[in-house]
Amino acid sequence: MSVKLTFLGAANTVTGSRTLLSFHRRKWLIDCGLFQGAKQLRELNWACFTPDPKEIEHVILTHAHLDHSGYLPRFCRQGFRGKILATDGTADLCGILLRDAAHLEEEAARYANETGYSNHKPAKPLFTVEDADLAISKLQRYSRRQWVDLGSGLSLRFLRAGHIIGASLVQMSIGIEGAQKVVTFTGDLGNGRSFVMRGPDQLTETDVLVLESTYGDRIQPRSSSLEILGGIIRRTAQRKGVLVIPAFAVGRAQELIYMLRLLEDRGMIPRIPVILDSPMAAAAMAVCLRRTEDQVFESAFHGSNDPFLPEKFEIAASVDESMLACMRSGPMIVISASGMLNGGRVLHHLKRRLPDEKNTLLFTGHQAVGTKGRYLQELGAQQGKVRIHHAEIGVKAEIITMEHLSSHADQLDIISYLERMRKLPTRIFINHGEPEAQRALAAKIESSFGINAQPVADHPEIELFCT
Repeated sequence: MSVKLTFLGAANTVTGSRTLLSFHRRKWLIDCGLFQGAKQLRELNWACFTPDPKEIEHVILTHAHLDHSGYLPRFCRQGFRGKILATDGTADLCGILLRDAAHLEEEAARYANETGYSNHKPAKPLFTVEDADLAISKLQRYSRRQWVDLGSGLSLRFLRAGHIIGASLVQMSIGIEGAQKVVTFTGDLGNGRSFVMRGPDQLTETDVLVLESTYGDRIQPRSSSLEILGGIIRRTAQRKGVLVIPAFAVGRAQELIYMLRLLEDRGMIPRIPVILDSPMAAAAMAVCLRRTEDQVFESAFHGSNDPFLPEKFEIAASVDESMLACMRSGPMIVISASGMLNGGRVLHHLKRRLPDEKNTLLFTGHQAVGTKGRYLQELGAQQGKVRIHHAEIGVKAEIITMEHLSSHADQLDIISYLERMRKLPTRIFINHGEPEAQRALAAKIESSFGINAQPVADHPEIELFCT
């Protein structure tokens, strides 16, 4: 009997997380994510899933972000019949994220058919709201830290990953010749510097570790994120400009909102209007307030939004309210999605705000290769223009990237995390990163601990144990 890992996604990029665990004629899928970013990556979502989804016993989710869960509706449409195992927080967020993603797919197909923009006649959504509801109905909730017997010598345990609400390391214990071998998947590992999220549970030992490497080749700044953010806000407000922050609707948006409240309470910024223009982020905030087990301090969010929200906080719930926010004058802060500018309401704000030098565009999270966010980071000011909704938009606004607020561990965090383990793994496989980041982290681990760390960009199929 052999135990194999096959990396069907996130093998040489930070998106489309899908890892197949095969043993004793059983197949389990850890994460079932969408490919996001560049067109050539997004097109992978339309490919026929191999192996046949009917062969997969169950799916196990590390967390709810769409690059880890967003393929589930299409996967279920293709015949997946098992359960989707997740923590309570992940299940709550999947109920929001998957329906929203399906709604956007249906709207994009409708728009393409109305305008004739698509080459497909008719254009179809990748999946529908009905598909999303089917996936949500298959969610099975588990508490953390308790081993759950799944039969045939297989057990499962979730540990807190500290990335977003519900995010967890997934541990699989596999019985082989009378001994138990543990394989641990980090999913996306938090760094413990969040103002809202608790840090990850400390892993003590595992035989095999599948380790993310989003920031595997970088060390994030340790200077005060509050002071940096406060300075950006003050400078924009003095120009009577608008600060536009593209933020991931789950995790980053809630972190930013609470930081703005802290800055106000400490007198570090003026109390100006703060508009959250993302219905999904607003819904996720309700989950954040409810799921106190993942928060740094449990009491602050109980019973009232008052300690969490800035004084002049608004939610643009409807499309009309979003359009009106685009027309308002500064000083003002707008937090909107999507975080990498792949779509969503934030694009309407950028069309209005980018041509004006009074305004500021602030990136607070990873911008994948091929996204509009990466283009603006690297070339926006230099080229002086960007294409949005098939129109050329001038770029005169100040563009800033603030790496303090990443919800991922960086290289130093990961090395420190491994140092605190009681017993190091015998094998480490590095995924969920660009090839350069994977290789840099592998080299650092090998030089620090003398352990072989293997980038899965080089070897997407691995035999773990063989009897």
